[in-house]
Amino acid sequence: MAALTPNADAADRKHPVDETLPPLKMFTSGLQHVAAMYAGVVAPPLIVGAAVGLSAKELTFLTGASLFTAGLATFLQTLGIWKIGARLPFVNGVTFAGVAPMLAIVDTTRDKDDALPIIFGAIIVAGLLGFLAAPFFSKLVRFFPPVVTGTVITLIGISLLPVAFGWAQGPVPGADDYGSAQNLGLAGLTLLVVLALRRFTRGFVKQIAVLIGLVIGTLIAIPFGATDFGPVAEADVIGFPTPFHFGAPQFALAAIVSMCVVMVVSMTESTADMLALGEIVDRRADEKTIAAGLRADTLGSAISPLFNGFMCSAFAQNVGLVAMTKIRSRFVVACGGGFLVLMGLCPMAAALIAVVPRPVLGGAGVVLFGSVAASGIQTLVKAGLEKDNNVLILAVSLAVGIIPISAPEFYHAFPETAKIILDSGISTGCVAAVVLNLLFNHLGKRRDADEVTAPMEPGGEISAQRTAGSSAEPAH
Repeated sequence: MAALTPNADAADRKHPVDETLPPLKMFTSGLQHVAAMYAGVVAPPLIVGAAVGLSAKELTFLTGASLFTAGLATFLQTLGIWKIGARLPFVNGVTFAGVAPMLAIVDTTRDKDDALPIIFGAIIVAGLLGFLAAPFFSKLVRFFPPVVTGTVITLIGISLLPVAFGWAQGPVPGADDYGSAQNLGLAGLTLLVVLALRRFTRGFVKQIAVLIGLVIGTLIAIPFGATDFGPVAEADVIGFPTPFHFGAPQFALAAIVSMCVVMVVSMTESTADMLALGEIVDRRADEKTIAAGLRADTLGSAISPLFNGFMCSAFAQNVGLVAMTKIRSRFVVACGGGFLVLMGLCPMAAALIAVVPRPVLGGAGVVLFGSVAASGIQTLVKAGLEKDNNVLILAVSLAVGIIPISAPEFYHAFPETAKIILDSGISTGCVAAVVLNLLFNHLGKRRDADEVTAPMEPGGEISAQRTAGSSAEPAH
C-alpha cells in the first residue's frame, strides 16, 4: 500500500489553476489584474458616452456600470456555473471591437437619447445568439494546432503593444504634452522599476512587480503634476448601476446586425485568448472548455446592458500578466472581479484606480504585452517550423495580422461592417492562420516530409536537422 501513496498524493494535488492563495497574496495579485485592465474597461464607455453627449456625472455612472458588469462577467468566466465559464484565470471586460460600430449607431440616431437604448438592445440580441452558437463555434478548436495558436498568441502581443506605446505618450492624443519627454520619462522609469523588481527580487515581491511599479510610478508622477486626484474628491462613495438607467432597450435591425458581427469578432478573439491562456497555465483549452468560455462571454454580454454595460470579451493584457507572474490561480482573477464589482458600486474607489497616470500604465504595459508575444514565440518553437508548410502559414498570417498596425488606412475603401473585422489584426491573422492550415495541412494528402527550403533557412542548425531527418527517411 505504501507504494500507492505517491500516486494518491499526486491525485489529491490540485492543479495550480484551482489553487487558492493566502489572503494577502490573493488581494494584491487580484488588484494587479484590475490595474492592468482598468484603462481598457473605462475607455469604451468614455468614448461612446462623450459621443452621445452625456454629462460628467452620467459619464461616471456609465463607467461604473462597465466596471460592475466586467466584474460579473469575470465571475462567470473564472468560477463558472453549469456549463458556463472556462474556469481559467480569465478576465472579462468591455471589448474595444464594439467601439467603432457603436459610434456609427450614435451618428445615425437622430435623437441621441435613443442611441444607448438602441446599442443595449442590439447587444442583448447579439449576446443571446452568441450563447446559442457557442458549442458550434468551439468545434473549430481542432483547426488550432501549435502553428496557428503560436501565430495568434504572438499577434495578440504585437497588437497590444501600440496600446502601451499610446499610453506612454499621454492621456490625450494631440495635446501639447502628448509624447513629451516628461511622459516618456515616466513610462521609462516605470518600466525600469518593473524590470529591476523582476531581476533583483524573489518570491511574492517579484510576482507583484507590475503593481509595485504602478504605485512607484504614480508617486514619482505627483511632483510633476501628472497625477490628478480631482476625480476622487468629486466621486460619490456609494452608487449602484440602476437597471435600464438610460431607458428600456430598443431593437433596430441595422444595429443588431452590426453588433452580431462584433460578437463573431469577439468570439474569435476569445477563442484565441483561451488557447493562449491554456498553453500558459498548462491546462489545454479543449473544445468543452472553449464552449464554456464562450458561453460566459456571450451570457455576460447579454446581461451587461441590463446594468447599462456593453459587450464583454476576454482581456488579452491579463493573459500577459499571468504569463509574466506565473500566478495561475483562477481565484486570483475572481478576486479581481470582486474588486471590479466593488468599484462599480463605489465610484470613489473606481476614481482612485484612475489616478494612475496613463504614461505609468504604458511603461508597465510594455512588459505585459511583450510577455504575450513571447509566449506565442515559445508556442511556435513546438510548431514544427522545419516544415515548409508551417513556415508559410506563419509568414503570411503574421503579415496579414500586422496590416492594421503597420498600415491603419489599408482597408479605408471597404464598407464599415467589413472594417470591423479587417481592422482587428488578431481576428484577420487568426482567420488567415486557420484557413492556411486547413489548406496546407488538412485538405488532400498532408506532406509531413516537407522541409524548409534553402532560401528560408535561418542558419546551419536547421540545415543540420534537415540533413539528419532526410538521412533517416526511407527512399520513395
